[in-house]
Amino acid sequence: MVVSLLSFLLVIGISVIIHELGHFLFSIRFGVKVYEFAFGMGPALLQKRRGETVYSLRAFPIGGFVRLAGMEEEQEGESAPPERTYPFKTPSQRFAILAGGPLFNILLAIVLTTALLTFNGILDLQSATVGSTMSGYPAERIGLMTGDRIVSINGKTVTTWDSMSSTLRQAAPAGPIELVVDRNGEKKTFSVLVEKDSRYGVPLLGIRPRNLRYSLPEALFRSVGTAWEMTVSILKGLWTWAFGRQDVEFAGPVGIASMAGDAARQGWWSFISFLAVINLNLGILNLFPFPALDGGRLSFLVGEMLTGRRLPAKWENLIHLAGFALLIALILFVTWKDILRLVRP
Repeated sequence: MVVSLLSFLLVIGISVIIHELGHFLFSIRFGVKVYEFAFGMGPALLQKRRGETVYSLRAFPIGGFVRLAGMEEEQEGESAPPERTYPFKTPSQRFAILAGGPLFNILLAIVLTTALLTFNGILDLQSATVGSTMSGYPAERIGLMTGDRIVSINGKTVTTWDSMSSTLRQAAPAGPIELVVDRNGEKKTFSVLVEKDSRYGVPLLGIRPRNLRYSLPEALFRSVGTAWEMTVSILKGLWTWAFGRQDVEFAGPVGIASMAGDAARQGWWSFISFLAVINLNLGILNLFPFPALDGGRLSFLVGEMLTGRRLPAKWENLIHLAGFALLIALILFVTWKDILRLVRP
């Protein structure tokens, strides 16, 4: 429980601060005065002014914000010349300020994934190559070696780790199986009896996949590709869910806390991988054209750029307020479902 809570706060803290940092830096770049940079919502617990910006830690560690001159009504003692307000800036500058938050989340996901691939590596599940053997299991007894690539099982070709595992489990109950492996370009055949493991309840040959590490340029290239593939997957999931073609499970704060705790217990690299996934999801979902999200504000801005006319701020703020209320309702609903999943046997 404690691990899950601390892991959740760390994930949310990093993700929110990076997101708001994107808005903040682009605002500073284009000369917009930033009144406040806040982590959390609700009443302020700590505040410190540096330069013209107040940095705040607020009571509820869900979300955060940067308060820009001209976007909302100024508080007592706040003022900025027109040229330093958000509405004064060109549409392209305002677009960059709004997109900066999601962009920084996506960039963080790519950086973390690149670090993972470079310094830790990932399991190679795209081939059936032996990374290591487990003591006391059939693979060790018949002399399988690191680097051996399983080519076929009982004459059936296998190419990935999943296809090898499923074929092995289907063939093992019938008796000894025939393994053909590629060892440094030479084919070797083994006959082995693979029995059901008492601990896991399935037949185990006793091998682990190899771990692949990449050079920095290749890791960066693969990270961008992975981010793109996951983005497409997220958008497809949202599309099928929106049109009722498929049920999609959403995780709220409770679900994310549970997953963050599980990742942390598996080690730092597992936690970093989870943090990368959360940031990619946060970046992509924030670009969704829904009121109150960055994507909703960007939609109004694109409309302004196409028509040359700006919706009155009063009406736009009301629309975003309604969207925010819907988002809060959705978060509460998803949180309730998360709690039910945890308490039900």
